Amino acid sequence: MKKLIAITFSLLTLITFIGCTPGDSDNKSEENTLTPAKGNKYYGGVFRVNESEYIKNLYPLSIIDIYSYRIASQIYEGLFKFDQQTLQVTPSLVESYAKSDDQLVYTFKLKDNVYFHDDKCFEGGKGKKLTAQDIFYSFNLICTYNKNNQYAHLFTDIVVGAAEYYNATKEDLSFIRTPKGLEGVSGFKVIDEHTFEVTLIKPNSMFLYNLARPGAFIFPREAREFYGDDMRTKCVGTGPFQIASVDEDISIILSKNENYHGTDEFGNKLPFLKAIVVSFIKDKKIEFLEFKKGELDMMYRIPTEDIIDILTESDESSANYKYRLQRVPEMSTQFLALNNQSKVFSDVNVRKAFNYAIDRQRILEYILNGEGYMEGYNGITPPVFKNYDIGEIRGYSMNIDSAKYYLAKAGYPNGKGFPKITLDLNTEGEQYSNVALEVKKQLKDKLNINIELKFSPFAQIAEKSIMGRYDFLRLAWIADYPSPENYLWAYYSKTLPENPNEKSWPNLIRYKNPKFDVEYEKALAATTQDEALKHFMKAEQILMADAPFIVLWYDEGYRLIQRSVQDFPNNAMQYRDFSAVYFDKTN
Repeated sequence: MKKLIAITFSLLTLITFIGCTPGDSDNKSEENTLTPAKGNKYYGGVFRVNESEYIKNLYPLSIIDIYSYRIASQIYEGLFKFDQQTLQVTPSLVESYAKSDDQLVYTFKLKDNVYFHDDKCFEGGKGKKLTAQDIFYSFNLICTYNKNNQYAHLFTDIVVGAAEYYNATKEDLSFIRTPKGLEGVSGFKVIDEHTFEVTLIKPNSMFLYNLARPGAFIFPREAREFYGDDMRTKCVGTGPFQIASVDEDISIILSKNENYHGTDEFGNKLPFLKAIVVSFIKDKKIEFLEFKKGELDMMYRIPTEDIIDILTESDESSANYKYRLQRVPEMSTQFLALNNQSKVFSDVNVRKAFNYAIDRQRILEYILNGEGYMEGYNGITPPVFKNYDIGEIRGYSMNIDSAKYYLAKAGYPNGKGFPKITLDLNTEGEQYSNVALEVKKQLKDKLNINIELKFSPFAQIAEKSIMGRYDFLRLAWIADYPSPENYLWAYYSKTLPENPNEKSWPNLIRYKNPKFDVEYEKALAATTQDEALKHFMKAEQILMADAPFIVLWYDEGYRLIQRSVQDFPNNAMQYRDFSAVYFDKTN
């Protein structure tokens, strides 16, 4: 009954939001009423999209999952963002920027027409104008210790004074209220109302990428002080959309920010859409049926058994094609994380045995029906980055003799005496369940090892992974910025907590190798991209030699969109910017 009530409430919320009455048979036509804009574009319409898992946290410093990120990135903005088509770093809240000849001092000139969303955290409920002081506040908060702050690493090893500030707040949080604490991080400086300066310890090739990541989204002091931990869903940003309603586990509705600063190439004020409705249907078959009925405007990841029908129905050479299929190799790697500090997987021989036992080709061809870009024979970095040839990285492919050799070397000949272990995975669709069952079968058939499978909601999996309370689990690493570094920073040992019982993010597998750290640091300090990529490659080769996880496959993104959806290009990062999306009246 509670579920039924929740669903009914969500529907009524949507009907109320779009200004229709429950008895109106024209609800859908009214909510999708379109008005002309310049350049043959249209204003209006409610975009419906589904996510297979519910959000964990929309507070910028606590965003660690792709489901939260996709929603939060419509609400918040950083100084920079990514171009949806090219994925190049591009200004967002900044009008211009400059850096010193020694590449240590960055000066950012903010746009003069940016306002935070109207919200009751402000006096009179009217959103205030963005200033450099807001950047100063948000950036200092990144450098402040908090158990839920997952992004201190963005600045602590990069910005002058950031590590000292963080350590001082970790030792005593009241430091932030002392005269020294109120001065903030010494490397952050407000020059004037619209100018902000950052001083680095040394040149860093990833710095601008960091400023486009979710942890660097800007929000006002007023919101943090008013909502506190309720910022999980009480969001106040500068983005094209803002929270209209949250129905936990059922739906999130975003409404148009009427005061958004963005414009398109024709001078149209953005965004075009009236609203975005995000549902959370876990079953991909049900989601696909909803899409085919026109109740969803896009669908990401499709049921493998429907691929043939989808290819036929999305063939744009046919005048009667029903919808568009967008395919692209993704910055996404599917793998099994091994807890490198657990009793069983702390032994590299066990990790190698498991790696050699898995038949990745069978998983891709027969379990996924080819819905993947390539088998995971190389590194953790997917094969989508220019001038970064993962073919040079030696990974693992099925070799039963090697698997048995390393298992025996670890003290478990033919699996004898191997302890009971569990593979944890979330409940996101049948595809991953089938993969887990196949992994279980292969380990039994080839190594005589029995494993248990445990299915849990995503929020529980996330908590287990961060706390290290697992043997091994299924994960996907999806880039939130387009660089091989996005896949390697998660294994930098200096992000590990001193206490093994504390949270570890992003180093979920708790990997540690000083040789890896050296090459990783050299890449960050590189002054050219070629030099950085060279050291990232060396670091990844060291990583893979330690077999710290099992790379299964590299993703290919299958995305369906309705014919009426325009200006919504697909990209390798599944980075979504709905600010310029519109519905075409002629389709």
